[in-house]
Amino acid sequence: MDIFDVYKIPDELERINKTYDFFNEDTRLNRSRAARVEFLTTTRYIEQYLTPGAKILDIGAGAGEYSLYFARKGYKVSALELADNNIRAFREKLRPGDKIDLVQGNAVDLGRYADESFDAVLLFGPLYHLHSESDRQKCIAEARRVCKPDGTLFFAFISNDFVILTEFFNRPDYFVNGDYDKRTFALGDFPFVFHTVDECRTMLRMGGVRIIKEVASDGVSELLEDKINAMDEESYAQYLRYHFYICEKPEMLGMSNHLLFVGKK
Repeated sequence: MDIFDVYKIPDELERINKTYDFFNEDTRLNRSRAARVEFLTTTRYIEQYLTPGAKILDIGAGAGEYSLYFARKGYKVSALELADNNIRAFREKLRPGDKIDLVQGNAVDLGRYADESFDAVLLFGPLYHLHSESDRQKCIAEARRVCKPDGTLFFAFISNDFVILTEFFNRPDYFVNGDYDKRTFALGDFPFVFHTVDECRTMLRMGGVRIIKEVASDGVSELLEDKINAMDEESYAQYLRYHFYICEKPEMLGMSNHLLFVGKK
């Protein structure tokens, strides 16, 4: 089976599961300085809304990068992940002292968790895997349900408009032969589902989320990967300061591979 065979799997949950036979989520956020920008930005924003002893639910936890980070800082973390490979990688990284309630499950059904039981709910992945709007809305509704009235919701998306440039960077013929609508520039929804900034806003507002921050979580870091990875410590630290300076500017939101939306019920 190759990645294109995965696309033909009719059952969506199985298709999502098998996608991670081909994408290594275990190293995506930590393989290099450039890749680390998304993680550093995301944790920076989450920490603005946490208080000591906060309970965090990490939905679509991947290989555990965020869950492990926050658990080791003393927060109470529950993690839910669908893909077998990600669950396996997550469990291999657990230390004896790590107190994480890790389960395999579906982001559309959080029935195992009580209403209003978490201070922070992270949804970093499911919304760019679920193809139907109804499933995405179910996912958002479940995240809202388990979030406390004064809690905070965090959503990640992959930006349709910027991915076109990163694809072009890797494939010089992409503008002619790439998998996107040549008139509307909508990307083909495989292996991920892509959204414009406005589509992200509309989706969350339809789901009853009050958006309080919109963040270009990795900016142009993927395009500049070689240059960022070659930086010395001082240059990298200053690059991060620059990134944090621009990542909330409205004019920069579309120029990022990943987007982070922070919201309230």
